[in-house]
Amino acid sequence: MSVIALAGCSGAPGVTTSALALLLSWPLQPGRKLVLAECDPDGSGVLYGLLQGSVGDRYGLRNLSVASRKGELVEAFWRQLIDVSAEDGRQASPRDRLVLPGVTDPAQWAGLGPAWEDLSKLFTGIGNQGAQAHDVLVDLGRSGAFGPSAALAQRADALVVVVRNTMRSVQAAQMRVEALEEKVGNIGVLMIDEGPYPAGEVQRLLRVPVVATLPYAPREARVLSDGAEQPRNFTRSALMKAARSASTVLEQRAALRRARLAPRYAGPPGGEMSHAG
Repeated sequence: MSVIALAGCSGAPGVTTSALALLLSWPLQPGRKLVLAECDPDGSGVLYGLLQGSVGDRYGLRNLSVASRKGELVEAFWRQLIDVSAEDGRQASPRDRLVLPGVTDPAQWAGLGPAWEDLSKLFTGIGNQGAQAHDVLVDLGRSGAFGPSAALAQRADALVVVVRNTMRSVQAAQMRVEALEEKVGNIGVLMIDEGPYPAGEVQRLLRVPVVATLPYAPREARVLSDGAEQPRNFTRSALMKAARSASTVLEQRAALRRARLAPRYAGPPGGEMSHAG
């Protein structure tokens, strides 16, 4: 039911790693599914990180450009998803945690221009399908919240900026957060607790709320960012526990905004976002 977009700024604050932590720890209700769409103009971090290059570039965002021009984006979208359910530590794979990998070359981004509006509508639509509804996380990277793909940020139920609590990261985030607050509004911060500044100070400097915090945990983060071997009890690590708590907060934040904008979520006419899966 929720579409939550994550954006970053310069200095590699950890948007994709945070998004993957949320994906694998998100508490799903029975029958519900979660999709992470990697919409980062700088290229995919998932294909050669968590997925270790195991699927090559056969799947992903780049394959939707032609489908969008043909009016076939919805059907093509479901064929581009990769099941990562088993990565959350369970033996069985119920296909309830899915990834749309990003572009493999930033040059592919230009060809996706016509797709962004349709894709943003699709994300909203699949969140309103009753028993088959999906939550959606959108990884916008450092610049995906601006330019042609800005519709993804504007249509999201919640937009959070990932910021490390270091001087460099907070300073880099100030203008970005200000611009997003002006364009989108209701911005929150997902703070990576690497530096010396408490959440209250980060909130004061950026003038938007810190809605959740993840610990700085390089060893566990490398599992997500680089496909490193999972340490023992990875799913019960401080990072994954914090991600689970953060997901609850983000979902509540999205629900509150969705309730205020209820007419916008009436759903697509005629079930046009339905799919066979």
